[in-house]
Amino acid sequence: MKKILSIFVVFLTMAGILAACGSDEKASGEGGMKLADEGKFTFASSGEFKPFSVTDGEGKMTGFDIDVAEAVAKELGLEPNQKKFKFASIVEGVKSGRFDAAVASHTINEDRLKHVNFSTPYYYSGPQIFVSADSNVEKLGDLEGKEIAVSKGSTYADTAEEVTDNIVLYDSDVTALEALANGRHDAVITDFITGKEAIGAGLEIAGKELLGRSEQGIAVSKENEELLKKINEALETLRENGTLKEISEKYFGEDITADPEK
Repeated sequence: MKKILSIFVVFLTMAGILAACGSDEKASGEGGMKLADEGKFTFASSGEFKPFSVTDGEGKMTGFDIDVAEAVAKELGLEPNQKKFKFASIVEGVKSGRFDAAVASHTINEDRLKHVNFSTPYYYSGPQIFVSADSNVEKLGDLEGKEIAVSKGSTYADTAEEVTDNIVLYDSDVTALEALANGRHDAVITDFITGKEAIGAGLEIAGKELLGRSEQGIAVSKENEELLKKINEALETLRENGTLKEISEKYFGEDITADPEK
């Protein structure tokens, strides 16, 4: 009886060790990366930022950001797993581990860097003022005290606050631009590429002063340094083999992934 009991104790001990090993392996993920779902690259985007991410009738997202995320997943040897989420809450989702990364056109800035890490830039852009076709606004100073619309969670609200307290927030830059074209607001501040695409799609708005240059990166949890390293390696490969350029030209007819200062 004692012999049987001893064997049973040994069996339970070994089972516990194996279970612990299995738990550690799942936590560390592929190649030391911490993954929300094993074998998958779970990334978030808004699905409301055409042509970077847009949602079809079946709830699937497509667009520039989505193609980049899927290309990165392929380089990582993982299955792409897209998650549609409100832009203003995506960074917090990455920070908490709900998503492995955000591929959602986030501008790299000091405030966001307090919460997450960023990859090397995967495209370059900058904010621009957009107004109705008959507006006499030309520059930021002309918007002193006027109503400016921006997307929630974007960096554009900070710019708008330089000249006014009258700021209207939208879930989507595209929705804000559509409202502008319909006679609402004095201006919208958004990414110049987004505005350019909206004008090309037929919105009767006009682009005015460019307000700087920005770098967009993939956001990753500060506790997932190995994943960040792998993503940077993947982006470098995609730059070198021309994939990023190809994706950019597919959506914009030009390469927005090349550093303009090089």
